[in-house]
Amino acid sequence: MKPIFLVDDEPAICETLEGVLQDEGYTVVSCPNADTLFERLPHQEPSLVLLDVWLPGADGMEVLQEFKKDYSDVPVIMMSGHAGIESAVTAIKLGAYDFLEKPLILEVLLEKVSGALATQPQIHLDESPSNPESNRFTGEGTIHTRTVSLVESDQPQRTLKKNVVLNGTGLLSGRNTGVIVSPLGVNEGIVFQSLDGFTIPGNITSLENFSRIDTSQPFTANSTVLARNGHRVRTVEHLLAALSMLGISNVQIKTDGEIPNIDGSAESFCKLIHEAGIENQSKNVKKIVIHKKIAVGKEDLKNTHLFAEPYNGFEIKMRVNYYAPIWEQNFTFNPSQISFEKEIAPARSFNTFESIDMAQKSGKVGSGYLNSHIILHDGKVINTKLRYPDEFVRHKILDLIGDLYLIGFPIEGCFTANMPSHTFNQTLVKKMHTALTEG
Repeated sequence: MKPIFLVDDEPAICETLEGVLQDEGYTVVSCPNADTLFERLPHQEPSLVLLDVWLPGADGMEVLQEFKKDYSDVPVIMMSGHAGIESAVTAIKLGAYDFLEKPLILEVLLEKVSGALATQPQIHLDESPSNPESNRFTGEGTIHTRTVSLVESDQPQRTLKKNVVLNGTGLLSGRNTGVIVSPLGVNEGIVFQSLDGFTIPGNITSLENFSRIDTSQPFTANSTVLARNGHRVRTVEHLLAALSMLGISNVQIKTDGEIPNIDGSAESFCKLIHEAGIENQSKNVKKIVIHKKIAVGKEDLKNTHLFAEPYNGFEIKMRVNYYAPIWEQNFTFNPSQISFEKEIAPARSFNTFESIDMAQKSGKVGSGYLNSHIILHDGKVINTKLRYPDEFVRHKILDLIGDLYLIGFPIEGCFTANMPSHTFNQTLVKKMHTALTEG
């Protein structure tokens, strides 16, 4: 095998990585700077380059661009201790295979090296202690209970054809952020990953405060947050909704703690998935089938409630009745009859100016709220024009679709909802999960 080129000006890092990689059977060529890299390339082509972003007298991103001109097929893993998601997004756009933060987690590095060198260019999750059990049903076998079942469908699992990236502003942090979405193999599921390689499975068991989910929880910035061992990823619901409705079963989502919110809808995420291209995989996806009614809340129009019932297909019947100018709105979404991308994905988040102002003053949200919401004040929309007269109820459907995908599979059933919050959505998904795992 051709050697791995390690380009880093820190002798201690080079010594450590050389030892680890050589112990795994790799040949390593260390380069203290970019000049040394380009001097050695005519004499020996690498199988992989580990490239530091900060090099003496050179910008690692420029080195990456120059290298890719003549070695477009050689994977490059960028490394940095002084960069964030914006640098990672830039690196992937410029052709990097992956991006890792220092201090490096050696198990994660080795997994990435193995993946980059594999003949099949798919990313596989490591099984080291840094990667916790996903607790996701892999679909091996069929699960039947009186309430729900997990059964074989006639649809293939799907992933993306290539890496894609998206920049934006964090809803809660208010700072620039981004996301890198990459292909995964069959039965891998939806997996979130931090820049240092720590993974958070995108399912209900990773939900922040999973063990204490109930409908009495207070309003918490109105977003879905996943967490594991001190790592968090926030505002995942709109991306999950797009993945769900476009049938994406297996994908890795790399971010630094918050999914960019863009305009408060899922429209940009749908475009991102199409930009990557969708690839059918070798195994069929399992689906959740509702056999018996599952309910959360009191079922009358004066109270928030949400319930699932048996249905041959997937359908959501949503009702809202809020303050002016929203009032009562009703919408039924069935993807076999209505286009998700045209009628639901563009619907944006909404809130009152007073609520946003209070949340900002208390430090719960950042300035991202102002640019990614329909803002209501004094009974009027004050910052934009509505995309639909009933955009509010459509967005509630969008949020529900995203939260439902925390179960990890497409669902066969009908959902009836009256002004549900994320907490109600998550409580219902938790009940479905419990029905599957406990019978």
